[in-house]
Amino acid sequence: MAKTIRHEFDKYLTYDNLMKAHLLSRKGKNCKKEVILFNLKQEEYIRWLYEQLKNGTYKHGGYRVFYIQYPKRRKIEASRYMDRIVHRWIVDSFLNRYFVNQFINTSYACIKNRGMHKASMDVQKTMKHCKRIWQNYYILKMDIRKYFQNIDKDILMNILKRKVKEEKLVKLLEKIVYSNSGKKGLPIGNYTSQIFANIYLNEIDQYIKHELKVKYYFRYMDDSILFVKTKKEAIELLEKIKNYLKIKLELELNDKTKIFKSNQGVNFCGYKINEYRLKLRDRGKKAIKQKVRYLKEEVQKGNMSSKEASRFICGHLGYMKYANTRNLEEKLFYIN
Repeated sequence: MAKTIRHEFDKYLTYDNLMKAHLLSRKGKNCKKEVILFNLKQEEYIRWLYEQLKNGTYKHGGYRVFYIQYPKRRKIEASRYMDRIVHRWIVDSFLNRYFVNQFINTSYACIKNRGMHKASMDVQKTMKHCKRIWQNYYILKMDIRKYFQNIDKDILMNILKRKVKEEKLVKLLEKIVYSNSGKKGLPIGNYTSQIFANIYLNEIDQYIKHELKVKYYFRYMDDSILFVKTKKEAIELLEKIKNYLKIKLELELNDKTKIFKSNQGVNFCGYKINEYRLKLRDRGKKAIKQKVRYLKEEVQKGNMSSKEASRFICGHLGYMKYANTRNLEEKLFYIN
């Protein structure tokens, strides 16, 4: 894979690729008014969008702001459907294609063939290994304070431009990155935001793995853990990581960050993990129940079909199958 992106924009800007992005973007949203209206003239709209991107006149629209309550209150900024097609196209054509291969093997969020299941299993496997070689060891668990809200847009663009050398693509990325107000913060509702967030924190991943030489380090979005032999080593690493985050990325760790003995197990990806057991945390169970109630309400309102809602439920079942949650699974499986 090329180290930099040059002369690729027009190669991937095709009617077929934009149509594919539309078909993927509308999954689970076919009952939404804006999707229904787009579907009525989809060929015409895709051609128009193609021309806008081709000649550089595409402008990102505004956002519809609302709040969700699960698993905690969050502000969501939803872009117009046309913009969501562009987001999908740019992620699939460029960001996933050229950036993901640079990520460390133990970064798991929003990466094909990784995710929460693999993260939790890899952590448990490593805990068994550390138990064998060290017997007792220490865990440094880190969580970034208000991560999406504190991503600096200028720093993000500088990171992107180290790899993206094509002017058309740089300008389009700038339109997306700066599409919401403020010097900091990415819209949680954008499809681009998660890959941008991963690209941003890949900076600290590379620092921890290659400069600090930490062998046992795992990250799922803004939640990360590392295993070391002594408490002294954990304390020293924590100070270096704090300094790097503050100086290079303008981020801070929150009060959930702590150092503790390995015999306590670790909370990661919604599981309580030790060398011998994976247990779904009570907080995770509550969040799943809240999500299922929301899906049922969406079906009842006509905003989502039973088939689409059941697809989301099956995703939760995949998440739960590694823990002892049979009773919970039976309660959640069907949506009528």
